[in-house]
Amino acid sequence: MEPFVKLSAVAAPLDMSNVDTDKIIPGRFLRKLRGPGYDKLAFHDIRFNADGSENPDFVLNKAPYRQAKILVAAANFGCGSSREAAVYVLYDFGIRCVIASSFGDIHYGNELQNGMLPVILPDAACATLRSQLHANPGATVAVDLEMQKVTGPDGAVYPFDIDANAKERLLKGLDDIGLVMQYSKDIEAFEQRHAAALPWLA
Repeated sequence: MEPFVKLSAVAAPLDMSNVDTDKIIPGRFLRKLRGPGYDKLAFHDIRFNADGSENPDFVLNKAPYRQAKILVAAANFGCGSSREAAVYVLYDFGIRCVIASSFGDIHYGNELQNGMLPVILPDAACATLRSQLHANPGATVAVDLEMQKVTGPDGAVYPFDIDANAKERLLKGLDDIGLVMQYSKDIEAFEQRHAAALPWLA
């Protein structure tokens, strides 16, 4: 998993509350294997028209925001089903951080588990950031996980909270397997002692 320490990037304003995981990736695509082109499924049904053409009104189809790595949303982002594909498709699209006033609990955990940083800020702060991004298309937002702060386009700083364990894992780029593998030498040593002490179990 790629570590997340600091990110300064173009941010896109998503003026929608209750963006559920089916909006992020429609259920009919869940059997599609992750690979080249997977990013095209992100927000598919609101990003594209029925004929396959781009919806010009959708924020991520607008030139200044196409390369956004930060998404500033509203309340209850990632609600709905527990599908981890909703994180995969955001990550493959290039989004590394989502800022919102609240998240669906499972989606929040899925982002942390897959190298994305979900940041919870007050409603007013999120609204201010989105307003600034609309006023200055292509403006950047800076996110510093070590210092636990977001810096808006106008230089205003917003502190945020995050679980200490989740923070450490993101900073080091450790998913569940990576966390265990930190102790691989200790595990191997235990297995050798165990085999020597109880050889009939081998």
